Amino acid sequence: MKETKHAVASTEVRAALHDVLSAFEAFKTANDQRLSALEKKSSDPLIDDKVERIEQGLQSAQSRLDRLMSQKARPELSAPSPQPDETKSAWDSYMRSGRVTVELKAGLSTGSGTGALAPYETERFIERRLAQVSPMRSLATVRTVGAATFRKPISTAGVAAGWVAETASRPETDPATLSLMEFPAAELYASPAATQALLDDSFINLDEWLAAEIEDSFAAQETAAFVSGDGVNKPKGFLSYATAANPSASWGQIGYVASGAASGFAASAPTDALMDLIYAPAAQYRPNAHFVMNRRTAATIRKFKDADGHYIWQPTQQAGQLPQLLGYPVQEIEAMPDIAANATPVAFGDFARGYLIVDRAGLSVLRDPYSAKPYVLFYTTRRVGGGVQNFDALKLLKVAAS
Repeated sequence: MKETKHAVASTEVRAALHDVLSAFEAFKTANDQRLSALEKKSSDPLIDDKVERIEQGLQSAQSRLDRLMSQKARPELSAPSPQPDETKSAWDSYMRSGRVTVELKAGLSTGSGTGALAPYETERFIERRLAQVSPMRSLATVRTVGAATFRKPISTAGVAAGWVAETASRPETDPATLSLMEFPAAELYASPAATQALLDDSFINLDEWLAAEIEDSFAAQETAAFVSGDGVNKPKGFLSYATAANPSASWGQIGYVASGAASGFAASAPTDALMDLIYAPAAQYRPNAHFVMNRRTAATIRKFKDADGHYIWQPTQQAGQLPQLLGYPVQEIEAMPDIAANATPVAFGDFARGYLIVDRAGLSVLRDPYSAKPYVLFYTTRRVGGGVQNFDALKLLKVAAS
């Protein structure tokens, strides 16, 4: 006879079951008292109320137990594109020895580049590491796609509306104006090197090693492209778009506010330009807005004071939080330009709504033990794109007299 083994219930399920049993025992005791009183024709309202309350508690405990048991019986929903353990094992074998197994062959010829396609877990792990060291990824919207180019329709002008009398005719209104924006994903690569001794060490987590080797170089290249990339084989940075004085900026242009001096900030009341920059975007873009500048610009601005002699820069009081400038967080990005004539050293706005980063799914690694013997190179590629998706959400401070 086949033996059937029952899984041990979780602590939460056992606690819920205990609550049900305890409530039921209390219910039985109270209900027996109620029935005894009825038989004696001396109904007690207090006992009736007690029974009703215990019954409600019993129903609540039973509902909780049913919910927990239902969740326990429900099959687990795995992450998108899950990888079986065999694939992860095959990936580790490929990284350490270059051995290609049947499980890995499906990833050797992919649209993501030349090499083996990294397992889903490895790709997500590296993306999380990048998100921690890339300042633009912490501000912008990041979307993972499967195509080489992400296309997004944008409404540049909404549907027109108008007022009419109750019996007046309703003329046809102008439709919304749509623009199709394209965000192509360009290839970003790095070739970290390792010795065979390191690869033979079974205590080395190769996913962590690979992420640590490429995260700084990938993050630096990405951030520079997100800020000032020309869009040719790389993302298009928000400083590469056409600019215009904020009141006259149209769709496709990023509005700017003048600093008040030809080579820096105005000698008197330098904070006025920053106040103008804060109110350059519409009100809906200010609640989630950030200042963006490099550390040299930050060093200059943090010396500014208001009319009462108070510094307008508030340093962070807790680890992990950003400093505040006039009530808005400041994100330092070294790729931003320095203060100089006609430069745009400060950006302000809602970057989550203004800038889009596109990651094409798939991280490709080609193991190369020949090109730099005795070292083993890992030619690692991923595809990344980016560009401005809402020109109204981002504004710049331009160093100019007007």
